[in-house]
Amino acid sequence: MAILTMIGQLVLALSILVGLHEFGHFAFAKLFKIRVDKFYIFFDFLFPMPNVANFALVKKKIGETEYGIGWFPLGGYVQIHGMIDETQDASALAGPPKPDEFRGKPAWQRLLVMLGGIIMNVLLGITIFAAMTAYYGETFLPASSVKYGVLPNGLARQIGFQTGDKVVKINGRPFKDFDDIYQPDVLLGDNTYFTVERGTQLADVKMPANFLDLSSTQTEDSVLLRPRETFAVDRVTPGGNASKAGLLAGDAITTVAGQPVHFFDELQGVLLANKGKTVPVLVQRTGAAQPMTLNIPVDAEGRIGFERKSTLDIGTRTYSLAESLPRGAKKAFSIVWVQARAFGKIFTGKASAKNLGGPVEIAQQFGGVWDWQHFWGLAGILSMVLAFMNLLPVPALDGGHVVFLLYEMILRRKPSDAFLEGAQRVGTVLILALMAYVIVIKQVLKFF
Repeated sequence: MAILTMIGQLVLALSILVGLHEFGHFAFAKLFKIRVDKFYIFFDFLFPMPNVANFALVKKKIGETEYGIGWFPLGGYVQIHGMIDETQDASALAGPPKPDEFRGKPAWQRLLVMLGGIIMNVLLGITIFAAMTAYYGETFLPASSVKYGVLPNGLARQIGFQTGDKVVKINGRPFKDFDDIYQPDVLLGDNTYFTVERGTQLADVKMPANFLDLSSTQTEDSVLLRPRETFAVDRVTPGGNASKAGLLAGDAITTVAGQPVHFFDELQGVLLANKGKTVPVLVQRTGAAQPMTLNIPVDAEGRIGFERKSTLDIGTRTYSLAESLPRGAKKAFSIVWVQARAFGKIFTGKASAKNLGGPVEIAQQFGGVWDWQHFWGLAGILSMVLAFMNLLPVPALDGGHVVFLLYEMILRRKPSDAFLEGAQRVGTVLILALMAYVIVIKQVLKFF
């Protein structure tokens, strides 16, 4: 069921993102009175071969345009009359251009048609983040509330962090919100370092230049640094081991298997070390003069059956719709900046292409539980990623068409149809190679 939920969220998100992207092209084409032969979400052929496996799941012709949903779920397209793309080549455009053809329009109009999809994805990303900010607000954790330092994951320990380190400065400057640690310009910066208080000493922990590569190999907790916190029993699982042993909500667990547990990570460590065993648990109950001992079995996953209450002082900032718009735009464009920074590291050799993610990784990000807040947040991110990827100057992508149109506008000379067709083929090969890598080769390499 969890896998079906992942796939369902991925398909819904791609349908929205691809549909609006293609609508951007469609809307500008219609604005400039260019004929659109097809409007498809997903491909109705085996991409990039427009004459292979031609069938649609749903289709309907309205006026001059056929609207449909294709069977090949890795993109979508609008077939704009008189344009060389994945659906038609130069041989289909013999003869002089007609008034309703793409090639018969001024370069600036063709440029807007090609940018239409990117514009729609950017507007969608901004809208999603602005709406979420207005509806949910922004949660934050004051850095001053992280009193007991941090819990580093495996990668953070490898970098040099230790349990209990208190991060007091980022790049030599104090900070107010704990989440500032996760800002893109911090994690992807070339010379980022953290100043931590370790006991009575101060130490600097430097982020490695290959952090992006290292993070892609992280198999345990993906969060670099979590706040270390004490805990309280918030809810006891009905019928669970703790419930049967007599643990109640509000109890304070002080000792497990003879070991004091003040922090939640200490409790987790002791329980994991005693999986499958029954351990004595010392608890202090509200109103009781003396602590009591409960003998609780630990299951195979190192759990006894209760939910903890966070002791962190998490706050929420609320914003009006007008205030949310600039914040949504800032969040949206920060994602583009992260993508550009990550690609820059890949092209300069500071990170490898294994950091590129495909449909499998995206579906895993959605998770096996349908959470609308998480869904829309990830959809907003994907919309901005789609805008960025399509703007790359690769033939067959929107960005490739934009480069050729800018060339034409600046030099007053249009590339030949034969050249455009050749560039389209080269770009298609590059895209197919990338798709093969992220969908097939990368997944196979995981087993070696």
